[in-house]
Amino acid sequence: MELNMSFSNDMDDEYEKLFRRLNPPRVVIDNESCKNATVIRVDSANKHGILLDVVQILTDLDLIITKAYISSDGGWFMDVFNVTDQDGNKITDEPILDYIQKVRPESCFTSSMGSVGFKPSVDHTVIELTGSDRPGLLSEVCAVLTHLKCNVVSAEVWTHNTRAAAVMQVTEEETGSAISDPERLAGIKELLRNVLSGSNRSRGANTVVSHEAIHTDRRLHQMMFAARDYERSGGDSVDGCLGEKQRPDVSVVNWYDKDYSVVTIRSKDRPKLLFDTVCTLTDMEYVVFHANIDAEGPEAYQEYYIRHVDGSPVKSDAERQRVIQCLEAAIERRVSEQGLKLELCTTDRVGLLSDVTRIFRENSLTVTRAEVTTRGGKALNTFYVREASGCPVDAKTIDAIRQVIGQTILKVKGRPDDSKQASQESPTRFLFGGLFKSRSFVNFGLVRSYS
Repeated sequence: MELNMSFSNDMDDEYEKLFRRLNPPRVVIDNESCKNATVIRVDSANKHGILLDVVQILTDLDLIITKAYISSDGGWFMDVFNVTDQDGNKITDEPILDYIQKVRPESCFTSSMGSVGFKPSVDHTVIELTGSDRPGLLSEVCAVLTHLKCNVVSAEVWTHNTRAAAVMQVTEEETGSAISDPERLAGIKELLRNVLSGSNRSRGANTVVSHEAIHTDRRLHQMMFAARDYERSGGDSVDGCLGEKQRPDVSVVNWYDKDYSVVTIRSKDRPKLLFDTVCTLTDMEYVVFHANIDAEGPEAYQEYYIRHVDGSPVKSDAERQRVIQCLEAAIERRVSEQGLKLELCTTDRVGLLSDVTRIFRENSLTVTRAEVTTRGGKALNTFYVREASGCPVDAKTIDAIRQVIGQTILKVKGRPDDSKQASQESPTRFLFGGLFKSRSFVNFGLVRSYS
């Protein structure tokens, strides 16, 4: 019996591969029909995760998605995206247009919660860290790596709701190559885990060392999700600068006639917002059948018609609350407690990150987010910092730090713009209402009474 089931599954997989080969993705780029955006149409055989693939490709090209219409009922996937560059202009760069035309979305997706669909790297070692956030944590981690003669080539650090996650790419200080000695890797992993564990306050401290090349943002979302950063304990306050007025408005209702759950999200618009929400829905194993995205103004509106991969809509109030909490967390992770933005640009050297974060810690600043890159021998780092006490950063403190590091090396970019309060429109509007033409569409209601 097991042999027959295995054979059947293998046949299904082979049929799916054949179907995709016979129906490769078709991408049409239109710079004429819309006066203020480039329109990208994607038609493809449907599979779970393909929407995330497409959004990830566009996001990685630093394109801004201002509108999107998604439909993937049945075996076919049809998307329309209106995109601009960072300056709000149409996309006219031929290499970018050519790349979009030729790239195959299905090449970069895997549904696992591990490394995300890339070939192993021989150039660096990837270190993944998750644990409880605390003042000075990044400084302690960097000090340990420097002591172990590891050079941090790039890193991204997120903090949210008392959790911290980091993905770091490191090399051997002497050779500049990946760290390959198993015993050395085990020692690095153990020491970093001890740092994360702190004084018995750890919420699941975890360290992973690998040679996989991963998609950093996707992995950070997965790590934060696994660390359950969407759960708020009774003592947790609303994160830093993200007050109640700025928090996303997320709702989930069931459309019983069509067996869809409809997720609507209103929030301040920002780069990568669509990627963050689609990534989370995908990792929670929900399938997006239809969606409408409108982000042309300061507020973004997202609407998703979803079912779980098992074919069912949201089944209980507990599940509905979990979806809401996870989407709120996905949106907040990039902006939660950001604080003051500092940019550092200087010649790279071993131990630079350790020295800079130590200076922050000695001046009672904690890093809430960090993006560390090296390019052509230059360190290009962005830090979001705040006072360890939670108070606004004192200008005198920043002046003192810049005196030590260098006025031209460390620049202050100011605080994130205060969000305008989201418009208090009504009640929920469903932009896809006309698509289905159902007279009983008004029968939407909150999930209720499950047996």
